[in-house]
Amino acid sequence: MLIETLVADAFGTNCYVLSSGPGAECVVVDPGIGIAPRLEALLGERGLKPVAVVLTHGHLDHTFSVTPVCGANDVPAYIHADDAHLLADPAQGFSAGMMSLVGTGLDWTEPDDVQVLADGGAVELAGMRFAVDHAPGHTAGSAMFHTAGDEAAYTLTGDVLFRGAIGRTDLPGGSDAAMMQTLRTKVLPLDDGIVVLPGHGPATTIAAERARNPYLKRAADAH
Repeated sequence: MLIETLVADAFGTNCYVLSSGPGAECVVVDPGIGIAPRLEALLGERGLKPVAVVLTHGHLDHTFSVTPVCGANDVPAYIHADDAHLLADPAQGFSAGMMSLVGTGLDWTEPDDVQVLADGGAVELAGMRFAVDHAPGHTAGSAMFHTAGDEAAYTLTGDVLFRGAIGRTDLPGGSDAAMMQTLRTKVLPLDDGIVVLPGHGPATTIAAERARNPYLKRAADAH
């Protein structure tokens, strides 16, 4: 599997491009603020053709470029049903202070084709299977996506799990109790060898986070 990572200047959001290799169809994950020009250049350099945009949740730092990317490539956007409303009105997911960091006068348009996902489902995209794991806590509709290449299994965790940390739970739709439940029931059972592709920061593994992430330790102790 070819995995390319573009880091947005705003909020350091990771945008991933997943494909079977150069010249193939691909999936774009979480195109954030200002990412579209660099994404277009990367797609051209690698000869990649997007077939979908997958969103781990509805926060604007992960969805800002979804409409232009979907529109330029005539592809749908996929998001969990519980965060789909944030594609219609992204301000519902941020506090006023966070929205001020994005900027005033946001001219927002929802993507033409939004496909809502349910927990436990899966989508086949660009020759890859993405299993949907509803993981509320950061937002009500946060989801992790599990996929695998020839040599490794990967989980796109969005803002559920980072290297040494987790996503904040104090924004609209967030819940510390829901996050702890997600960590206990959705993250801790994952295999140690899974490579974590988080929404911010460097990649890690479930084994590494099980050993050092204080939030996973807290969740484990709460069993």
